[in-house]
Amino acid sequence: MNRKLMLPVLFVIAATVAVSAGDLGGKVSGVSGKSVVYVDAISGKPFPPADKHPVMDQKSLQFQPHILVVQQGTTVDFLNSDNVQHNVFWPSIGGDKKAGHNLGTWPKGEKKSFKFDHPGVAPLLCNVHPEMAGYIVVSPTPYFAETDESGNYTIKDVPDGQYTVTAWHEGAKPKSQPVKVAAASKSDFTLSK
Repeated sequence: MNRKLMLPVLFVIAATVAVSAGDLGGKVSGVSGKSVVYVDAISGKPFPPADKHPVMDQKSLQFQPHILVVQQGTTVDFLNSDNVQHNVFWPSIGGDKKAGHNLGTWPKGEKKSFKFDHPGVAPLLCNVHPEMAGYIVVSPTPYFAETDESGNYTIKDVPDGQYTVTAWHEGAKPKSQPVKVAAASKSDFTLSK
């Protein structure tokens, strides 16, 4: 093949490799309400954390949103929008009690920030208002999604490959399973308590 023809062929091959990603979708069943689905850690593939600080608000004596999904390494801002003082603590992350933390107590309008470097689920509590509960789900990759109320999810632009994908739902046992992603792929989960 002469050089004039070879360059366009190489460009097409490179472009094909660069776009070899697709959407991973499916349904989480066996539970009602929203769940979280994420691609677990990929060996040897670090991901830079997001620059944006998502906000977990404490408003009307509730954590809002009730479930917040972030990528590992993301800093979350905890805001108090109520007229009373609030506290935020989590006893563990992913069951690891050493990753538990207490941010303290602060008044309306103020916020505290925390960088989540440990993947897993952090169950949020307030020691001033024990009825309050929320969750931060820390995904080890940027490939995650929250389901709709019917359990349907789509994770966009997942590179082709073989992964372990985990589904989590409040009050249910998380489930992980191997998934091969090649263009548009599907993986369903059935969770139980």
